Amino acid sequence: MESLYIIIIGVAGLGVGAYFGRMLMTKSNKKSEEQAKERASLIVKEAEVSAETIKKDKILEAKEKFLKLKTEFEEEANRKKNQILTNENKIKQREQRLSKELEKVKRLEAEFESKEENLAAQIEIVKKKKVELEKFNQQKVSILEKVALITAEEAKEQLMETLTQEAETKASSHIKDIMEQANLTATKEAKKIVIQTIQRTATEHAIENCVSIFNIENDDVKGKIIGREGRNIRALEAATGVEIIVDDTPEAIIISGFDPVRREIARLSLHRLVTDGRIHPARIEEIVAKTTKNIEEEIVEIGERTVIDLGIHGLHPELIKLVGRMRFRSSYGQNLLQHSREVANLCAIMASELGLNTKQAKRAGLLHDIGKVWPEEPEKPHAILGMELAKKYKEHPNVCNAIGAHHDEIEMTAMISPIVQACDAVSGARPGARREVMESYIKRLKELEELALGFDGVNKCYAIQAGRELRVMVDAESVTDDKAGLLSFDISQKIEKDMQYPGQIKVTVIREMRAVNYAK
Repeated sequence: MESLYIIIIGVAGLGVGAYFGRMLMTKSNKKSEEQAKERASLIVKEAEVSAETIKKDKILEAKEKFLKLKTEFEEEANRKKNQILTNENKIKQREQRLSKELEKVKRLEAEFESKEENLAAQIEIVKKKKVELEKFNQQKVSILEKVALITAEEAKEQLMETLTQEAETKASSHIKDIMEQANLTATKEAKKIVIQTIQRTATEHAIENCVSIFNIENDDVKGKIIGREGRNIRALEAATGVEIIVDDTPEAIIISGFDPVRREIARLSLHRLVTDGRIHPARIEEIVAKTTKNIEEEIVEIGERTVIDLGIHGLHPELIKLVGRMRFRSSYGQNLLQHSREVANLCAIMASELGLNTKQAKRAGLLHDIGKVWPEEPEKPHAILGMELAKKYKEHPNVCNAIGAHHDEIEMTAMISPIVQACDAVSGARPGARREVMESYIKRLKELEELALGFDGVNKCYAIQAGRELRVMVDAESVTDDKAGLLSFDISQKIEKDMQYPGQIKVTVIREMRAVNYAK
């Protein structure tokens, strides 16, 4: 029985506990729901306040933008209005000026018409006086004929004959005196003008060689320039066409080549490579290409600076470029640009002494050897080629004639032509100005290169080691290894047949195969 009571009491306790637990849970859920509703209402209120703030900000921003646009529009409108008013004032002033000019023209026309009428009346009076004078002269002539017993025509003929004989006698005597005086003073005056001209011109002796010295800070750089197994120096020589001599000379590298342009390109390329520090075949080719382009720009700059220094204006850009190329050309060991500048100054001074056009003389003196630097080198004398170039670029006929006639290829028709010829001789004939050996040497090396370039498949050709070696670069696609050997033999046989040279010439044909692809 006791256990039964205990079970009943336990069941009743569980029921009561469950009831109170459910009541507590219900109350807790209601409280949580009320709190959630309160939080939701707070969030809604905050959102409404935030939306209202954003709305106000946007309205203020829109108003500011509207005011800004309105201000800009008003400023633009005022500016255009002011411009229109200014233009209207200008037009009014122009109309007033034109009306004044029109009134002045009308007044002048009226004055001209009145003067014309007066002139016509005066002309009529002059005509009448002329008729009366002619009648009077006829009467006077008839009276004189009766007195002298000869006609006027006979008297005129006798007088003319007498005067002619007297004039011929005096003229022959005067001409004889002038010729004698001219013979005595002409040579003296000519020498005086030439000597004064030479004295007023600063001359320079020719300093022309076939090597350039590239100075380096230390001898460690020489190893980088040579490269592994000499690949860097070979790439540099192949790209520039000169010979790079790296020997025991302290802190110096010798650049050897007969072409001054190639030596300058090699020198500047070496300077950039040493400064940059990255020396390898691909970098060498890139630097040489950039340097070649810079040299072309420098040529134009040299030409412009030369014409400015000489005070020559209106020269065609192509002629200016050719003047700049003279800087890298020599004539019998004499720098062509310095020679042309010297001839231009001499021509100006001599033309001034003789009272001729100094500007034309200076222009012709500068351009007289322009045919020597024409890159195509056609089979024409440089004087004729220079004259044709001057005509092509609209130079004055006197300048063209002076250029073409300074070596007597054509007849001299301009007064400045003998001056240019004389000044060219003065500049070239002075002691130390030229060396014949240098010019013939350079000419032989150029002929050697042109001979090799005449063969099929040859891309570039360079004469190095004072003409003792000829390096020929060929196209790898059109010339095989077997053909390269045959090409070397053919070129050597052609040299033996067509040229005269001391010693022997080594012909080296270089064929390099490159495969290039790009990863994209």
